[in-house]
Amino acid sequence: MKRKFAKIGFTSLIAALAASAMTVSASAAGEGGAQSGNVSMVPSLIIMVALFAVMYFILIRPQKKKEKEQKAMQRDLRIGDEVVTIGGIVGLVVKTTEDTVVIECGGDRSRLRMKKWAIQENITVREDAERAKEAAAAEAQKKKESKKKGKDSEASEDEGMLKD
Repeated sequence: MKRKFAKIGFTSLIAALAASAMTVSASAAGEGGAQSGNVSMVPSLIIMVALFAVMYFILIRPQKKKEKEQKAMQRDLRIGDEVVTIGGIVGLVVKTTEDTVVIECGGDRSRLRMKKWAIQENITVREDAERAKEAAAAEAQKKKESKKKGKDSEASEDEGMLKD
């Protein structure tokens, strides 16, 4: 939530700077009188292009990336995946078709048919990714410990040779 407010604040700051720059260029054009024909619109154009670029990289691009990931997740649903719908229903995928999914939920194993766009999150994939990440971290820790033990044993062997 804080990130969203920061983006809005940054965007409003850029908009305020653009508006002030346009006001300055307009007042300069008004002061010139006879020279108003010589005033260039280039600074205003540069500010507008910069404002659009900032808006694109802050608002549009991340939203498109998020939508793309969501569509890929919905497309890759498989039988046996545990999913959460937009309405908060948690269930197990029983059947998938081109644009619908049948999920089984509740203690009485009731089945619901819904559109794929209504699936918000695939819990199974997220948990698998977390497990893989934890396994990789544990393996790296074991390697680190084995290297440390190897160095300790070499050091103790060297000390033993020095004592002789």
